[in-house]
Amino acid sequence: MLESTIVVDGRDHLMGRLASVVAKELLAGQHVVVVRCEELCVSGSIVRNRVKWEQFRRKKMNTNPRKGPYHFKSPARMFWRTVRGMVNHMAPRGAAALGRLSTFEGIPHPYDKQKRKVVPAALRVIRLRPGRNFTVLGDLASAVGWKHGDLLKQLEEKRKTKSAAFFAKKKATALLKDKATKAANLSAVTAVLSESGY
Repeated sequence: MLESTIVVDGRDHLMGRLASVVAKELLAGQHVVVVRCEELCVSGSIVRNRVKWEQFRRKKMNTNPRKGPYHFKSPARMFWRTVRGMVNHMAPRGAAALGRLSTFEGIPHPYDKQKRKVVPAALRVIRLRPGRNFTVLGDLASAVGWKHGDLLKQLEEKRKTKSAAFFAKKKATALLKDKATKAANLSAVTAVLSESGY
């Protein structure tokens, strides 16, 4: 994994707006990882989005449907496909850009210890008017046949428990360090240093 990789937390972002920002970063040569794709949002009610999904699912190649458009059911692949539509993936530059994108449900191991970013231009609370309907991508995916929602909830609960314990330990350590710094007689140290010419 490269150090220049940007890890984006997809929670509560609008899918299309986030996809457009991610597509631009990919085309600029950046490596992007999007985690928690199941918590992305799509504007419109669940009923409306299910109808749109069913219309999309009917699109297929008449002569050989196995070659036809693939209808991904997992949230990570839905988001990946949205980004793919925003880069020219048939050309070498677009194909290379798409190769720099990774999408995941939940937050798998290497990325749970890294700082995650948000994209203010794509946040639902900023971009969608209050009171408007929206659909969580994980709910839509479960409604159309994605079967791993319950497993993901269990894994995320475990991760959040570990994360909370780590944060509590980090806070306690910081508090002790702060107390030790205040207790130290820093004025005496500075006096000694000034006498010795530092």
